[in-house]
Amino acid sequence: MRSKSQHLPADKRRDVTVETVVKLAAERNPSDITTAAIAKQMNVTQGALFRHFPSKEAIWQAVMAWVAERLLKRVDKAAAEAETPLEALEAIFMAHIEFVSTYPGVPRMLFGELQHAEESVPKRMARTMLQKYGERIESLIEEGKEEGQISSNVDSIAARQLFVGAIQGLVIQSLIAGKREDLREAAGGVFAIYRRGIEAG
Repeated sequence: MRSKSQHLPADKRRDVTVETVVKLAAERNPSDITTAAIAKQMNVTQGALFRHFPSKEAIWQAVMAWVAERLLKRVDKAAAEAETPLEALEAIFMAHIEFVSTYPGVPRMLFGELQHAEESVPKRMARTMLQKYGERIESLIEEGKEEGQISSNVDSIAARQLFVGAIQGLVIQSLIAGKREDLREAAGGVFAIYRRGIEAG
């Protein structure tokens, strides 16, 4: 039986390829994902795959672009629906955890790219995404200070780093334990501790 992916238009085929890589990354070491494995999962030939992507790095670039677009869009939407900076921070925290729970292959790929010693386009894209994400958090912290919600003594850069680090810590622990549900269960309590640390008295 022929797969529907063999008859998809080019843009849809690229999307399916990216989604396939994200799915595979949830099941195995991202560095072990070959173009042969991707093609097999999609039920197409490697030749068909390379008609849309000139190289494996091009596939990884597309994956990083997909991750950045969806994660940042999700956290921006969460923040926009909140009424205060502190509520926005909590909404972003929970939205990020939900994103990782839905796509467990994403953090595995990000950690994999960022720990490579050599420079690459996907690594630069991952770093740029994290920088943009951090800027959003720092901006909300500054806004919270101006509105008197967050203590004026809080170091905004350190608070941003702690915010991101808390999420990364939860993600790493869930990856080690192999229990995605632990992420959702622990997130609320972890953010509550973070909030108490920055909230104005």
